[in-house]
Amino acid sequence: MEQLNHFLFTLINATPASTFETITFAIVLARYAIFIIPLLLIGLWLWGTANSMVLQRQLVIKTAIALVFSMLLSAVIGRLLPHERPFVEGFGYIFLAHVPDSSFPSNHGSAIFTFALAFLFWHRLWSGMGLIIIALAIAWSRIYLGVHWPLDMLGAFFVGLMGCLLSQGVWHLLGDCITQYLFKFYRFCFAFPISKGWIKA
Repeated sequence: MEQLNHFLFTLINATPASTFETITFAIVLARYAIFIIPLLLIGLWLWGTANSMVLQRQLVIKTAIALVFSMLLSAVIGRLLPHERPFVEGFGYIFLAHVPDSSFPSNHGSAIFTFALAFLFWHRLWSGMGLIIIALAIAWSRIYLGVHWPLDMLGAFFVGLMGCLLSQGVWHLLGDCITQYLFKFYRFCFAFPISKGWIKA
């Protein structure tokens, strides 16, 4: 597996001969594309048509639960199965500053794959596939820039899948209770902007 990991990394990793534009594009993806997660979740919670708000907020809650599980799984795996990043091994080229912590599985990859799979399972095929493409682009960028191995991203995909499965289990057991509590809490905390019509009740 390590030989395959090294081989695939060599195929993807940028080199000093890579263009400035491509490296800059990869840096933007690696650093900032992940912010689509909070932006989209906040937007779905606060705004939408009257008929869609309950379903949107249920999607937000299920996705948030899945993200919590995924991040916990990623942290546990990183502790139990530490793996050096490429630049720590002195392998390939690095174009993005990063702390030398465990690389497997990728936290960025775990978060964005969880997010994409959540939309694929619980929203629409088109939105899920669109987010899968973004997730793959982020995964590529972090390998290209030398901070992750390809198998870190494959592991992240399965962590995201497990996070969604665990979230679905929690939802079956406690979904109604969680929804009622969070709706009441939200309406209490945001009563003023709701009353002004700035956000949905």
